[in-house]
Amino acid sequence: MGRAEERRARQRGGHRAAPRGRSSRAAGEPGRSLIRRLFTWKKILGTFLGVCLLGIGAFIVLYLVVDVPKGNAAAQRQSNVYKYSDGSILARDGKVNRESVALSKVPKDVQHCFVAAENKTFYHDSGVDLKGTARGLLNTLTGKGTQGGSTITQQYVKNYYLNQDQTVTRKLKELVIALKVDQKLSKDDILAGYINTSYYGRNAYGIQAAAQAYYRVDAQNLTVEQGAYLAALLQAPSQYDWAVASPTSKKLVQARWNYVLDNMVKQHWLDPAKRQAMKFPVPKGPKGTPGREGQKGYLIDLANRQLEQQLMKQEGISQSQAEAEVVDRGWTITLNVDRKKQAALEKAVKTQLTAKLDPKKRKVDKNVQAGAVSVDPKTGKIVALYGGQDYFKHYISNATRPDYQPASTFKPVILAAALEEGARTQDGQPINADTIYDGTSGRQVVDHGTKVGFAPPNEDDANYGNITVQTAMNKSVNSVFAQMGVDVGMDKVMSTADKLGMNTKGMQAVPAQTLGSMGASPLEMAGVYATFDNHGKKVTPTIVKAAEQKNRTVRMPDPVGGQAISREAADTVTSVLTGVVDDGTARASVRDNPARNGQQVAGKTGTSDKDKSAWFTGYTPDLVTSVGLFGESTSQNGKHVPLYQAGGVPRVNGGGFPAQIWAAYTFGVTHKAEFDLDTTQGAAVQPSVTPSVTPSPSETPSETPSSSAPPTSESPSESPSQSPSQSPSRTPSPTPSQSPSTRQPTGGITDNPLHPNVQQ
Repeated sequence: MGRAEERRARQRGGHRAAPRGRSSRAAGEPGRSLIRRLFTWKKILGTFLGVCLLGIGAFIVLYLVVDVPKGNAAAQRQSNVYKYSDGSILARDGKVNRESVALSKVPKDVQHCFVAAENKTFYHDSGVDLKGTARGLLNTLTGKGTQGGSTITQQYVKNYYLNQDQTVTRKLKELVIALKVDQKLSKDDILAGYINTSYYGRNAYGIQAAAQAYYRVDAQNLTVEQGAYLAALLQAPSQYDWAVASPTSKKLVQARWNYVLDNMVKQHWLDPAKRQAMKFPVPKGPKGTPGREGQKGYLIDLANRQLEQQLMKQEGISQSQAEAEVVDRGWTITLNVDRKKQAALEKAVKTQLTAKLDPKKRKVDKNVQAGAVSVDPKTGKIVALYGGQDYFKHYISNATRPDYQPASTFKPVILAAALEEGARTQDGQPINADTIYDGTSGRQVVDHGTKVGFAPPNEDDANYGNITVQTAMNKSVNSVFAQMGVDVGMDKVMSTADKLGMNTKGMQAVPAQTLGSMGASPLEMAGVYATFDNHGKKVTPTIVKAAEQKNRTVRMPDPVGGQAISREAADTVTSVLTGVVDDGTARASVRDNPARNGQQVAGKTGTSDKDKSAWFTGYTPDLVTSVGLFGESTSQNGKHVPLYQAGGVPRVNGGGFPAQIWAAYTFGVTHKAEFDLDTTQGAAVQPSVTPSVTPSPSETPSETPSSSAPPTSESPSESPSQSPSQSPSRTPSPTPSQSPSTRQPTGGITDNPLHPNVQQ
């Protein structure tokens, strides 16, 4: 560039002109320019508006095409048919209990309960919740199920005009019909329709039937407190039914009840002072439903529940929607229940227990409740179930209730955890059937030299000295398994319990759990022991074999899953549990039972604190059955009470009535068979070990603390003899060479051996 050009450039601002034919854009800019040309804000806005216009147009067409259909709620109600596994009819269940009432017959405050619970904007909305509906459509399209609520108008439309299907088409129809219904009917008409078509549980449709079912009053006489409970109930009718609700469900429905009343205060429908004075109105017990007498009601309820759970998983619907889909909807449900085994189980309970109870002679006998579940361990099928003396007389199923302690039937879970985790004692010895522990009653549990503040006594304060794990299981020695739980780690013990099928949600991993102080049901314990019997493959007991509705079939999940624990660990537990039958707390009722025909048996007894429950869960190679006896006061709203003197025995133990029921049933429906075990440990494959036992006044098994038992000179029925000669099939072998696995407590037995918070 010459000087003249430079001078002219400076005059233009100091910039040289770019050479012709060359672009001043940096490399890559042409690409960005193309994207900008394709996606300008005008084009994006235009596209968005176009989609909106198309959507609006489509909705207008849909609005014009879809008419409000005739109500079909009553027509949708059809009897369900329940069948045994062989196809024979168990029951037809489905006579609809519905009685519509005019809204004028429902107190205004009770009407407000439902609005406060479900749709606070009901009186001034357009009948739809566009945001909730959009969320529901998106969830349906993405397979996430239902989330978010809908208006009372939409729920009424779903109940009365449509169905519970979770499809985009149904949801769009619901939206359109709800808009038209809101324009066509008054808010009072819609509210009346809603409360008269909703399902409240206990086979009650509509508020009048619900008022009678739960409080024995007409709808016009409901109080605000009662109305708030019925409104809360709609979220999960069966789960929130106070008569059968679990402790967790009772807390949930009370929280929902409070939510309803608090919303009424916020809406100025309820005086705050009156609200504060209100107390939860506990509903009355249910009445029997025709067709559910005897054991039928218990079988039907469990079948319905399991089908509902599958629909919730399969279709992503809520519990209340699932119940509405199952109850009285024309299903043909075939159960896994074997008719002959069911009859045999009922007979066993009658001959071994109820025939021996005399409430006129002993008041405690009227408090005895029995429950049992029998499972095929290879398939997971529930082949028989006993829920109580009669569904009409005792609505709660004793087979599925989770509110009683399983006591010492939990001890095999501790051993399973030790074997599965390859755990060692605090002296470094591997924990297995031959490991030696200190069986001193009331000895302090230690964690690497530190006392943990837990010192459970053995039953009748019996001392056993240094004994093997096998012997400790046979005699159910609390002090051994309390220490073992800490050696393994209580978090690992509870994790194993969860893997085996116990519901451990909310349970603390504390040493007291080694005594089986949590709640469990015969159904749960049958699943745990079935998993042991099935060589560690997870068994989830299932009562539904097939469920069909018109052209619709619901496939139930396979009751048998993958390995919950290793085969070796499961088989070792089984091997050890044969010792409980042949040399321990169950031998009087099971081993020596004349009906036994060579069947190899494993099992465990259990008796909880203060004799409030007694268990025997046992199994042969082809059948697992858990039997529980529970003390329940009929005059104190189901309060847990002791079973002392029931049936004329000083103390009801697991080796007594429960084991007798188990044996009478099992030996009548099974054949001679032996376990196929992959283990070198335990009583089934090795002779029992009988080390020297520290003398004590009583050597009865450690099922309950001595403080629980009333003064008596008689030994409990589970007391085994210590003489080896009574077990001809077992020959003592030398004491194992392992050193004691726990240190001797320096202070001996403590003055107060039982931790105040411990329940066995």
